[in-house]
Amino acid sequence: MRWINTRPSRGAQLALTLLPFVLLIVAYTMGSAARLAENANDKLLPGLAGFADAIDRLAFVADPRTGEYLLWSDTGASLIRLLAGLGISTITALVIGMLIGMLPYLRALLSPFVAVISMVPPLALLPILFIAMGLGEASKIALIVIGVAPTMIRDLALKALELPREQIVKAETLGGSSWQIGLRVVLPQILPRLITCLRLQLGPAWLFLIAAEAISSDSGLGYRIFLVRRYLSMDVIFPYVVWITLLAVVMNYILDRIRIAVFPWSELEKQA
Repeated sequence: MRWINTRPSRGAQLALTLLPFVLLIVAYTMGSAARLAENANDKLLPGLAGFADAIDRLAFVADPRTGEYLLWSDTGASLIRLLAGLGISTITALVIGMLIGMLPYLRALLSPFVAVISMVPPLALLPILFIAMGLGEASKIALIVIGVAPTMIRDLALKALELPREQIVKAETLGGSSWQIGLRVVLPQILPRLITCLRLQLGPAWLFLIAAEAISSDSGLGYRIFLVRRYLSMDVIFPYVVWITLLAVVMNYILDRIRIAVFPWSELEKQA
């Protein structure tokens, strides 16, 4: 028997999936209990009851100063910025990536430039964005676009280049123009890759958003995390980190379901 040829049953797969999370929770609970036994006021590893109190205070009790429910107002502010940045990045990557992959002249013009831009550390540009665009929403959204769009453009351009040349030749034989070939041959085949590429950029997009909110913002998940860090409020920081992770996981799942529903053949291609 070779391990490479063995597959777990559905029950075993579920157990293996849950095992790392269970072990992490158990390890944290044991570490928290040990620290709290030595110091009941320890803030580094608060107990689960402390998390429950913080979540209740942030999510279900209105802030006396603003009247808002902080968790939900922070989530709304962050999601607006994130979705705006990802939306602009997606449209930009689709148009430019497809054109670079299809048209040799544009490939010679833009491909090296996009490759260089994709190597620039986006966080290093954050001070420049704040100076040029101010401390408002535009600079935060721009950071997300600069951080994820170049990588998405390169990925989609490579996908367009990988399409069999025979398809282009057949479309030309049938009298298709460049735009018709792009819309009817190239576009349908790179759209599933666009969704996959967007899923892969969720993590970096959240990173850039949290960094921008931490430096200059008055709302948002990143803003709240860096606001309470000065008080060592780990009972707030940990739930916020878990909440951000959960949001990213849900977004990733929804995008994958959309890909399968709209382009079911892409799943078969993936399994081939």
